[in-house]
Amino acid sequence: MPTFDQMRIGHDRAHPRLLELWWALCPLKTVVRFMQTGAHPDDETSGMLAALTFRDGINISYACSTRGEGGQNDIGTESGSDLGALRTREMERACDVLGMRMHWHSTHSDDTITDFGFSKSGQETLGLWGYDRTMLRFVEIIRTERPDIICPTFLDVPGQHGHHRAMTEAAHAVMAAAADPDGPSDLPPWQVKKLYLPAWSGAGQAYDDDLPPPAATLTVVGTDREPMTGWNWNRIGQQSRTYHRTQGMGRWIPSGAGQDWQLHLALSHTNGPDDFIWSGMARTLGDMATHPAAHPISASLVSAQASIDAAIAGFPDFVTIADNTINAHQHIQSALEICPKELVHDFAHRLDQKLGQLGHVLRLALGVDVRARTASAFVDLGGSVKFLTEIDAGAAASADVSLELPKGWCADQDILTVAAGSAPSDPYPAFYDPIVPETPRLLVTMVKDDAAVTIPVRFETEPVVLARERVTLSPAAVVLNTNTPRRTIRLSVSDVSPQNAKIELDLPSGWTAQHLDTAYTITVPQDVAAGSYQIKAIINGKLAESVRMIEHDHIGPTAHARPACVSVRVLDVSLARGKVGYIGAGNDRVGEWLAAMGADVTPVADHELSSETVLANYTAIVVGIFAMRFRPGLTDAIPVLHRWVEAGGTLVTLYHRPWDNWDPDKIPPRRLEIGKPSLRWRVTDETAKVTQLIDHPILATPNLIGGSDWDGWVKERGLYFAKSWDQAYEPLLSLSDPEEDPLTGALLVADIGMGRHIHTSLILHHQMENLVPGAFRLMANFIAPRR
Repeated sequence: MPTFDQMRIGHDRAHPRLLELWWALCPLKTVVRFMQTGAHPDDETSGMLAALTFRDGINISYACSTRGEGGQNDIGTESGSDLGALRTREMERACDVLGMRMHWHSTHSDDTITDFGFSKSGQETLGLWGYDRTMLRFVEIIRTERPDIICPTFLDVPGQHGHHRAMTEAAHAVMAAAADPDGPSDLPPWQVKKLYLPAWSGAGQAYDDDLPPPAATLTVVGTDREPMTGWNWNRIGQQSRTYHRTQGMGRWIPSGAGQDWQLHLALSHTNGPDDFIWSGMARTLGDMATHPAAHPISASLVSAQASIDAAIAGFPDFVTIADNTINAHQHIQSALEICPKELVHDFAHRLDQKLGQLGHVLRLALGVDVRARTASAFVDLGGSVKFLTEIDAGAAASADVSLELPKGWCADQDILTVAAGSAPSDPYPAFYDPIVPETPRLLVTMVKDDAAVTIPVRFETEPVVLARERVTLSPAAVVLNTNTPRRTIRLSVSDVSPQNAKIELDLPSGWTAQHLDTAYTITVPQDVAAGSYQIKAIINGKLAESVRMIEHDHIGPTAHARPACVSVRVLDVSLARGKVGYIGAGNDRVGEWLAAMGADVTPVADHELSSETVLANYTAIVVGIFAMRFRPGLTDAIPVLHRWVEAGGTLVTLYHRPWDNWDPDKIPPRRLEIGKPSLRWRVTDETAKVTQLIDHPILATPNLIGGSDWDGWVKERGLYFAKSWDQAYEPLLSLSDPEEDPLTGALLVADIGMGRHIHTSLILHHQMENLVPGAFRLMANFIAPRR
C-alpha cells in the first residue's frame, strides 16, 4: 500500500486545478436535477451521467438501495457488512469524480434493505426488503433531494436481477407516493416531473433480459467529446467506475467515437414535446425568473444568471471567473432572503445548491488551498488525535479557517478530542455530497474585494471514531472436528479499549478458559457434541464490540463494528489421509478452513507452481476462487498441473467466472465451459432441493453426503455453473430455482489418467465462512485421494 504522501501526490497529479475549475463551472449551467436510481454501488450509468453534468450542466444524484454486501470482493477478504462499508466508501469516491450527490435506502448494517444475494424476482426482493420500508426510504429520498427527473438503471423484465427489477418497480410507484400528501413521510410532498427508463437491454455477463427494451423517445448524445480533455464521456465514466475495485470495475475506453444513450419517457408531468431531457421545465436561473410569482426576485435571478454565463465564458481567466462568481453568489443570496413563500419549496433547494457550487468554483478560481488531516486514521471514543492543517490563501485577500465538529468533539490548538459519550463513526451514512461534507469539516471564509464567501471543506483524511468497549478476538469463527484429537481453541486478543480493560469471557457450559498474555486458551470437553456455540467478550459488564478497520489505497478509511463474539462450529467430519496443496489468490479462506478441520494443508508458493517435484508431494490440490485470474503464474503452470493429475493427483477447482482467465479448452484437464450470463447458470435459492444423479465415491467417502448436508446454506447454492463439458466429466447433482429447468453443472468429476479433476460452482467458500457443516463434509470428500 502506498504511503499517505504518495497517495496525496497521485491525487494532486490526477486533479489539476484548471480542469477541476472547468468541471466545477459546468453544473452552474442549469438548475435541472436528474436522479438515477439503482440497487447496488456500480449500477450507475457513469458515462451518461458524465455527459449530463460536465456537458449539459445537469445536477446529478444517485439513489441506491443496498450497499452491495452480497457482491464479490476482488481486492480482499471483507464480506457481508464489512464489504458494505468498503463499497460505501468506493461509491463515495466514484461520486467525487462526477460531482454526484449520493442517497442510500439502506441506512444501517442490519437494515432489511440489503444485498441478500442474487435474486431473479423483483417481488421476492421487495418482500425481503419490506415493501413499506423500501417505499418509505424512497419517498424520503425523493422529498429530500427533490429531483426533476428519475431514471432507473435497469428494466423490470424477466431475466434481469431481482434487485434491479425491484428498484424499477419502486421508481414507478414513488412518482405518485412522493407527491401524495398522505404518503409515507412527514417531509413536504414533491412531484417528480419525468420518469425515464433505459431503452437498452441490460443483458451481459450476468443478466439476460427476456424482453426487448421499450422504444426510445429521447437520445442523450454521447458521440461528442469533453472539450478540455478530448476524452469521450465513457472514458470519464470509467474514471469514476474504477473506484468500484471490489467488483473489478474500471476498463480502458479507447479514444474515438463514444456512444449514445437512448431513453424511454415512461411518465411525464410536463407539457410540450420531449426534445431534450430538460424539456418542459425551467432550465436556468433566468428561466426561474419568468415564473409569475417570481417578480420580487426576478432581477436577482437574471443578474445571477448573467454572472454565471460570464464566469463560464471567461474560462480560463481566474480573475474574471472569481469576480463573476462572487457577483452571482451575492445575487442568489439576495434572492433567497426575499424568496416568496409560495416559491420556497420549488426554488430554495436549487438556489442553495448553486451557492455551494459557486463557493467551490470560487475556491478553485482564487487558488485557495486548505487541507486538514489527522495523524492517525482511527481514534477511540474518549481519545485524542493530532490534526494538521495547510492554508494557502492564493489570490484571496484572506482565507480564515475554523473547525466545525460533531457533537462531543473539541479542539485545543492542534489536538482533536472525542468525548467518551460521542457516537462512533457511521460506516453506513445515508447521504453523501462531494462538495458539502458532513462534520468534522473546515469552514473556510474567503475574502476578495470586501466580499466574503464561506464554504465547507472536507478533511483529507477524516478520523474514524471507534467504539470504546472494544476487543478483537481472533479468529472470529472456529471449527472443531470431533474426529480429530484437538479440543482446545486459541484466541488471540488485540485492539483492547479501554487500555488494560478486564475482559471476561462468557463460555458455553463445561468450557474453560486460561488467560496468558495476549491470548486465551479455551478447553472444550472431550465429549463435546456437534453443533453451534458462541464465546462472548464482556468489558465493563457489557458485551464488547469487535471492529474491522478497513483501509485500502483507493478509498478513505472506514470501520465496521459487530458484537465481540466468536462463533464455534463443532463438526463431525471424517478425513482421509493425504497432503493437500492450496493455491489461492486472497479471495477466499478455504485453505485455512481445511486446515482448521484437521486436513494437512500447505499453501503452494508462486515459485512452486511449476515444480513437478514439489507438486508430487500432494495427493490433492485445491484452486481457490478467481485464482486463475489473480494468482500470478498459475495459468502458465497449467500444463504441469495437468501432468500431475494424469500421474494420480486430485485437482479441485472452485468456482470461477468465464473472464477469470478460464479458457475452457486449456485450463481444465478436459474441455469444460462455464456458462454466462450468470443468471442462466446459477441457483439463487439457498434452500433449493439438491438431487444426486449417480452414485460416486466423492459423495460417499469418507463422508456419506445426504439431505442434511444441504441444510442451513446461506445466500445461494452456486453460480456460474458449467454449461458444457467433455464426456470424461460426470455431473453428480441436479438443482434449480423454483419453476426453472434443472441445472446439472454444479459439480462435475472426471477421472483423468490415474488422477481426478473435480470442478464445483457451489459457493462452498461462502458456506465455510458461515460454518455450514455440509460444506466441510463435501470438501473433505473432494480432497480425499482417488481410490
